[in-house]
Amino acid sequence: MKKNLAVLLFGAVLLSCGGCKPMGNSLKSIEGKDGLFADIETTRGDIVVELYYKQTPLTVANFVGLAEGTLDSHKGKKFYDGLKFHRVIADFMIQGGDPAGNGTGGPGYKFADEIVEELAEKNEQVKGIKFRRNYGKSPALYCGFKEAQGDVVITMDADLQDSPDEIPGLYQMITKDGFDLVSGYKQNRKQGDPLSKTIPTKLFNATARKVSGIHNLHDFNCGLKAYRRDVVKNIEVYGEMHRYIPYLAKNAGFAKIGEKPVHHQARKFGTSKFMGWNRFVNGYLDLMTLWFLSNFGKKPMHVFGFLGSVVFFIAFLSLIGLGIDKAIDLHRGIYGHLITDSPYFFIALIAMVLGSQFFLAGFLGDLISRQNPNRNDYQIEKEIRCKK
Repeated sequence: MKKNLAVLLFGAVLLSCGGCKPMGNSLKSIEGKDGLFADIETTRGDIVVELYYKQTPLTVANFVGLAEGTLDSHKGKKFYDGLKFHRVIADFMIQGGDPAGNGTGGPGYKFADEIVEELAEKNEQVKGIKFRRNYGKSPALYCGFKEAQGDVVITMDADLQDSPDEIPGLYQMITKDGFDLVSGYKQNRKQGDPLSKTIPTKLFNATARKVSGIHNLHDFNCGLKAYRRDVVKNIEVYGEMHRYIPYLAKNAGFAKIGEKPVHHQARKFGTSKFMGWNRFVNGYLDLMTLWFLSNFGKKPMHVFGFLGSVVFFIAFLSLIGLGIDKAIDLHRGIYGHLITDSPYFFIALIAMVLGSQFFLAGFLGDLISRQNPNRNDYQIEKEIRCKK
């Protein structure tokens, strides 16, 4: 048995409920199929859904009764005709529930992007960026920094661990005290953070201070930070490098980096993505990558070539020593002792191969670096010329 049900909606694309499944955007998609289907006509196109009346009979019965106007409470009135829905998520759902119960109002709550949209309508200075999926914190900061236009840029996480009351103090340290970057310092971590997070955090920050040379920072990964606009326009935050934005800023030539103790409170939304020792290990690897790139990114031959030369030289001296030892045995009339009988021969041989590979890696790295279009990309603070 095949039965079609016409439903007219405004502002909707797709209807999905516990007993529905999208089939296509025309009646041709159900030709030759048995079942109960709803043909939904909307201002954004048509959609055909299959109703699972066997699996969810009550849900389907209520839907059909509302659509056809046969329910006692809506006798003679087709509930969905002309109904304006509050929210549309393509290929997932349309939402019509609201406190009034007639589909003309809101559902009583809003998603974050809807709040930003309303603010942007009221103030042209408000801008929002929404990814198609969650790419992470560093890509979000990169896109936000790219769009930022103010003289001072302040970032804070959305989990409400940081207080907006700290913003005036951070702003003053940038504008009046002359800092390039100010990072928050969550001193009181007793509220909400377990030891499995606080101990690795202390080790992580100690390592970051040592490697980066920024000894006055105690909380590199604090999301509450303030920047001069020049800073965010001259650093590239990628991967998970948001932990090391002060280090990135220092490498870009912004050396005046300060810290401000900030109030820390329990997280109200979301969960931490960097808990326990996994946070420390990943952070350590990123830190080593950043250290290497900042010191040898434009001159890889200096590290690989030097390391390869040292390994090759030590291995070569070892082989010479084995050769001298063999010559002494021959001089004494000892002929049964072969150089290859010594394990040191193979160790030295492997070391020579490794040394050669290190050297070649440095050489190839230099060749690639020379082809990099950004090889001469340097941060210029200002240019001084004769004004005549």
